[in-house]
Amino acid sequence: MKIIKAETDRYEIVRNFYHSMIDAMSGSTVYVGWQKDIYPSSEFLEDSIRKGELYLVLEDEDITAAMVFNRDHNEGYNGIQWKTEANDDEIMVIHALGVHPVYYGRGYAKALVREAVIMARDRGMKTIRLDVLEGNIPAEKLYSSFGLRYTDTVQMYYEDTGWTNFKLYELRI
Repeated sequence: MKIIKAETDRYEIVRNFYHSMIDAMSGSTVYVGWQKDIYPSSEFLEDSIRKGELYLVLEDEDITAAMVFNRDHNEGYNGIQWKTEANDDEIMVIHALGVHPVYYGRGYAKALVREAVIMARDRGMKTIRLDVLEGNIPAEKLYSSFGLRYTDTVQMYYEDTGWTNFKLYELRI
């Protein structure tokens, strides 16, 4: 297993990975709310790759998991009583972390979160924050296992879910 930044020449492969993952999850009991080209959108993926913010887990040359890690956050994060006081330039946010169901249970999501913690620490960040669609128990368990603490449940708007409840988590670095 290796973790790499996605390069611009891999855009189609990354997009196909997310589409395949969404298809494979369609019959799942876990609803993540993702829809092809809505979330993650083509523009989001292209922009994240161009900025060097999209990370891939590769097994041989197959993408098994992916995530975006940057400072962007939903405006619903504003006004929340976060446990760690931090300015926007002291915060990193995990987005679109997904493992293809074929590769569940092999530690790929944990590897990405572990890498995010290392990157945030190396960059001198104070905290990592993220949101999880309410009811996505596997994601909640994953993040809790790394010490991310539940902060609040808020309604936020995303194109794929509309106005929906999301649970907010953070990890003090």
